[in-house]
Amino acid sequence: MTIGSMLSQSAILTLLGMCVVFGFLIIMIGCMNLLRIAVRAFNLDKEETKTETVAAPATSVATDQKAVVAAIATALHNKN
Repeated sequence: MTIGSMLSQSAILTLLGMCVVFGFLIIMIGCMNLLRIAVRAFNLDKEETKTETVAAPATSVATDQKAVVAAIATALHNKN
């Protein structure tokens, strides 16, 4: 086997491999587009909002404690 024939075989194999990869990428893009169309058709892209109410703090003690913690953190940050 000569160097010329080996180079031609390697070029053919390289092109074949690139064509296989490129073909797979085209198929994958097509499948992703079909999936996008299906998701929009069945309205699966909409998030359902839950109407749960979050309970407010019973007293203002929790708010006062948060304010104290914030004041201490600010004082320590300004000290350094």
